[in-house]
This record gives sequence, structure tokens and C-alpha cells, in this order.
Amino acid sequence: MVFTAIGALALTGCGDDGGSGKGKPDKSSGGGKGSSSSVLLPKLDGEKLSVAAVWTGAEQANFVKVLKEFENRTGATVTFVPAQDPIVNFLGTKIAGGQPPDVAMIPQVGAIQQAAQKKWAKPVGAEAKAQLAKNYSKVWQDLGAVDGTQYGVYFKAANKSLIWYNAKAFENAGASEPKTWKDFLATAETVSASGVTPVSVGGADGWTLTDWFENIYLSQAGPEKYDQLAQHKIKWTDPSVKDALTTLAQLFGKPSLIAGGADGALQTEFPASVTQTFTGGDQPKAAMVFEGDFVGVNIAQTKAKIGTDAKVFPFPAVGAESPVVTGGDAAVALKDGKGAQALLTWLGSTDAAKIMAEQGGFISPNKALDAAAYPNEVQRTMAKALVAAGDAVRFDMSDQAPQSFGGTPGKGEWKILQDFLKNPKDIAGTQAELESDAAKAYKS
Repeated sequence: MVFTAIGALALTGCGDDGGSGKGKPDKSSGGGKGSSSSVLLPKLDGEKLSVAAVWTGAEQANFVKVLKEFENRTGATVTFVPAQDPIVNFLGTKIAGGQPPDVAMIPQVGAIQQAAQKKWAKPVGAEAKAQLAKNYSKVWQDLGAVDGTQYGVYFKAANKSLIWYNAKAFENAGASEPKTWKDFLATAETVSASGVTPVSVGGADGWTLTDWFENIYLSQAGPEKYDQLAQHKIKWTDPSVKDALTTLAQLFGKPSLIAGGADGALQTEFPASVTQTFTGGDQPKAAMVFEGDFVGVNIAQTKAKIGTDAKVFPFPAVGAESPVVTGGDAAVALKDGKGAQALLTWLGSTDAAKIMAEQGGFISPNKALDAAAYPNEVQRTMAKALVAAGDAVRFDMSDQAPQSFGGTPGKGEWKILQDFLKNPKDIAGTQAELESDAAKAYKS
């Protein structure tokens, strides 16, 4: 099967498949230039807007198509502004210089909270709120709110509990999709014995390592502990963190199972960690790569076909259940005005979600989007599972943390877990460092 154990991904809660999202926009309806019946947009002829996001490559190109349709419907001109991580620092520089973008796509819950606390973010208007109420589960609305005020419109979500694999490498090794962590390690050894390094790790990007930890922690410690650690209500020196790091060390502590070993992984950026898994014919640099549904964008840059050459299975269960961790990017207005609010309304609509979904490598938290918009069955299955999780989904832990701890290259959790990849035996030292940095970040 292309995708198995969907029940492990679909947590309790229900999603609504209502709303077709099909067909071309109905340009005969009122509400603005080229608007459709599903979302009414104002006329913005001559208005210039800017949108900042950290997206690059194909992801950026696909998002620009969404912005182009907004231009077609409103008459506005929208410029994409490439941002850098940490985005709060990038936005702070722009704001200090008197040139903030109209809208920023913010990938961390903690960063939305900071933007609101600094009075940078502008509350969501009535029209965008109406799209949220119609198209989104409560959890996605709550994630974009700070102290009861709505600031963010989640445009993109991610199912971050997936392992993608090279089907030919598995076939040559006689390996099958594992369902538990123990089976996963055994599968890795089987693949290694066939002459292919089993796991590709994009360790140059520290966020990938936080995702490894979070999936293990959620499955092993459970949702209640996960929420407590995410809010720093328990310390990183807690025994549950020791258990999760000990489990992760079962992989990180065996350099032969990782493409390039620890040193090679730390020099491998996320996009390359994907592409090296699906290139090289019978001798790819790795057979498996862990990350979210957005891996599809990077696979598309190779000759591999999703569903045949590139397949996927849920992150293996460490405890009783496979984990379901999600992430996402929210649109936040940084300027007052009709244009910024119209763009939030657009990004909360089913029409906008459909344009991005059709490109692949994207999942929308919009429950009204017809799954038929996704380009293949793998994407449709992942999207349905995420929506079906409803309010029970758990958001990426590092993205909930203050950005100085959970979202800054070379610092905090990213840097400490990179050090852990090099020295996975020092579990107590890693815990102490994590707690020290977390305590400072949450206090500030």
C-alpha cells in the first residue's frame, strides 16, 4: 500500500468534507473584481501590497500563484518579500526601518504571540473571521489567537509525522513498512545490510531534529506530558525527556545508519536530505527520510514519482500510538488597511487553498476544501487525516516555544539537538542545556 495505518493518523474528532472547492471561480458574482461566490473581496485597483515569508524554491513559486489570483480578483499588486529565520528578527528590522510588509506568513505560534505582544500584529477583521468560522476547526482558530484576540489566519498546515522511503531500495533489501520504533530500527538494519544507508537526516537545519524529538516524545510520553513540556510546565530535566532522548539515541548513536554519519548529516540541509533519498538509481545515498507532507515539493525536483518510486508510512509508534504532530504558517497583518485585511480574507478562503493544493507539497487546514484538489492519492490521504484529527491534533512543540529557544538557527533547541546528534551519549548534559535555555526564554 502507498499509505498504511491511516487510523493511527486520524485522531479522535471529526473533519467536515463540506464545500466543493471545485471548478473555476464564478466571476459573475458581486464583491469585487473577479471574486467568486465563496469569498467576497474589495476592489483594490492600484494598491500595492507586500507579503513576507521564509518560503523558497517551489514552495515560494506555488504561493506566488495564490497571490497572482488575488491580484486578478482585486486589482492590487502584491510583491513577495523573501524573509529569513528567525522571522521575528527579520520583521523587527523591517519595522524599525519603517518598511514592514503588509502581511507576514509566520511559522511559529510563539512568533505570533511575540508579534502581538510587541504591538506589530493587527487584529483580524470581520470578513477574515467569517472565513475562519466557516472553514476552520476551533483548534486552528485558537492557534492564531492571543489572549482572545484573533491575529493569525492559518493558510498552510503540515502532517509532520511521516517517513518517506525509496520503494526500490526497500524492495531490493526485502524490507517492509515498520509500524513500531523497534521495527523501524530493525528495518534500518535490514536496509543497511543490502548496501544502502537507511536514513537521511537534514541536520544542518536544526528544526528537523526538533521534529524527530517531538514525534518520539508525543508517542512515548503521551499528549498530556507533551502539552506540559510545550508550555514549560515541566522541566526539560524531567525523566520523560530522558526517555525520549534515549530512544532517539538508538538511531543517532549508530552513525552507520545515517547518510554521511553525524558529520555528514550536520552538513546536509533539508532539501538535500530529501533529494539524495530519491536519486542515484539502485544506490541512493539513503533509503528513508523523515519529515512532513511538504517533502512532496522536494521529491518533485527528482525523477521519482510519488506513490510508486516514493512511498510513505506513519512515524512508527514508540508508545501505544503513532504520533500526529502538525505545524503551519499563519498570515498576520502588520499594517492597518483594507488591502492587508482583504489578503487575510483571501488566504482564509477555500479558493486560495485550492490553488496551492493543486500544486502538491501542501496541506490546508481548511476543512471545506475538497480533497479532490490534491494532485495524488498520497496527498489526499494525508490531508484527510489531518483534517479528521480536528481539535485533537498536537502542534509542533518548538513552534509553540519562544523563538529564541524553539526557532533560531544556531541557538536554543536547534543548536542543542545538533550537538546531541554529534554526541548522543550525553543525555543528561543535553537535558541540562535544554532546561537552561528554555528557562531563560520562557522567563523573558
